[in-house]
Amino acid sequence: MRVGEELRHALARILARARLDDPALADSSFTVTEVRLSPDLKVATAFVVPLGGGDLAGSVAALNRAAGFFRGQLARAVTLRHCPRIAFAADRSFDQAGQIQAIFARPHVRQDLEVGADDGDDDGRDDGRDDGHDGGGDGDGA
Repeated sequence: MRVGEELRHALARILARARLDDPALADSSFTVTEVRLSPDLKVATAFVVPLGGGDLAGSVAALNRAAGFFRGQLARAVTLRHCPRIAFAADRSFDQAGQIQAIFARPHVRQDLEVGADDGDDDGRDDGRDDGHDGGGDGDGA
């Protein structure tokens, strides 16, 4: 995880200052949300999101065309025994978060959530623990 974070920070700096000839990347800015490494540390997958929207698939394809350039820049920016091969992928987690938000906004789901919050119980299930409130006076449960 530590190497992935170091690569993510370095890649973000490189993307911010790089001058690329590809027209698909000319005036684009990206957020690198995560870098996942293969177990042998030879392949790094960088998950990106273009700032301000835009053509996500086209941008990722253009970044992958320039992957060799980014690998060379990373090799100079970080101290590793072997600089991993870079592959770019679209980060869809923001889309998934939006879908989850839409599900929570549905009237019947919102109603269920409100009922669950009003009953005063965390999850509505009996967890089997004796909380000492058995109706008796001594609290020993007997």
